[in-house]
Amino acid sequence: MEKVFHIETERLILRDLRLTDLDGMFELDSDPEVHKYLGNKPVKTKEESRKILENVLNQYEERSIGHWAVIEKSSGDFIGWSGIRLNTEYNMNGFSKYYDIGYRLIKRYWRKGYATESGKTALDYAFNTMNLPEVYATTEIKNQASHNALLKIGFSYVEAFYFEEEQLNLRWYKVENS
Repeated sequence: MEKVFHIETERLILRDLRLTDLDGMFELDSDPEVHKYLGNKPVKTKEESRKILENVLNQYEERSIGHWAVIEKSSGDFIGWSGIRLNTEYNMNGFSKYYDIGYRLIKRYWRKGYATESGKTALDYAFNTMNLPEVYATTEIKNQASHNALLKIGFSYVEAFYFEEEQLNLRWYKVENS
């Protein structure tokens, strides 16, 4: 039987991403403003969004973890994704295998505290369910809103670095399991 992921917070439901989330994922990743600090490469087709979704589903199978769908409880709407993943795709600031927390929300759900709320839940899961010793995060150096959210989640800013592969100036964050 397939394991189904489901955690509720005060205002959100965090659950496994599904192929039925395709329309929401396309709305999210086709918005140039959402991608402003992600290298300015929004998707142009639903097929591109489907490949992103399938990649996350593969992460669930291969690594037992991947980003989760974020559902607003009051409306039932898909508002983006959040959560933990095991990064093995990139050498990021000298790390080639590490757990990171991230989030990406549809623009109309920005500035409601959802990134912080879902990120704190992901960090709690990382430390209290997965028993990870530390977790990392990155954000583009000019993305002040994401910087503030990571600090509220509990991360400490470590340093700025240049990510050659995507030609981005990024900030590196870390939090240790106490």
